[in-house]
Amino acid sequence: MTKGRIRVGIGGWTYEPWRGTFYPEGLPHARELEHAARRLGAIEINSTYYSLQKPESFRKWAAAAPADFVFAVKASRYCTNRKLLGEAGDAIERFIGQGLTELGDKLGPILWQFMPTKRFDPADFGAFLKLLPATRDGMALRHALEVRHESFVDPGFLTMARDAGAAVVFADKPEYPRMDEQTAGFSYARLQDAREDQPTGYDAAALDHWANEAARWASDGRDAFVFMINGAKVRAPAAAEALIARLAD
Repeated sequence: MTKGRIRVGIGGWTYEPWRGTFYPEGLPHARELEHAARRLGAIEINSTYYSLQKPESFRKWAAAAPADFVFAVKASRYCTNRKLLGEAGDAIERFIGQGLTELGDKLGPILWQFMPTKRFDPADFGAFLKLLPATRDGMALRHALEVRHESFVDPGFLTMARDAGAAVVFADKPEYPRMDEQTAGFSYARLQDAREDQPTGYDAAALDHWANEAARWASDGRDAFVFMINGAKVRAPAAAEALIARLAD
């Protein structure tokens, strides 16, 4: 069976402690994305979680990255941080319509992150999934669901995700449920348990483990997206590059 593409990346690209470590001393801030995109396979855009962006921003970001690079886009908090998810239609339309498709072929999955306190309500969550568009401006959209409450460890939720063609995000953070289930045509992992006292965020054994897991996620032809998103943020680029090196062996 054909093996899928594995893309390893980080969340965002602007973080002062990365200057002098991941970014060379003296690199202009305006060239940070260009530098990061040439060393990684993907970046998760986080600014979209907090506010809408201009279409020209998406065009500029796409122009700064190489042809085979991909941006995942974190959905607006106004879509997911609400009592009734089924009433998020207007917020979802504003989010999707802000200019995501200006990324063109570099548009990756959309990440829908839910609060750790958000419980699984089958009727409401099902209504939310029906609001997620399959296409925009002639482009297919891919959706990833990051649920962080134990109540989502439910066969009904997995069936809903599978029926919607949405990926269930895998997270290694101990306080979140670990759901390693294939529900879409791609896999999406957010690794958040790195340690600052490790130069590469994870020790060698852990990196070997995640390299094997990424290869497994991609073994059936699915593309796999693996992001280093963690409290030890200063180590995220090093962790991503260490994982990329292992996958290249």
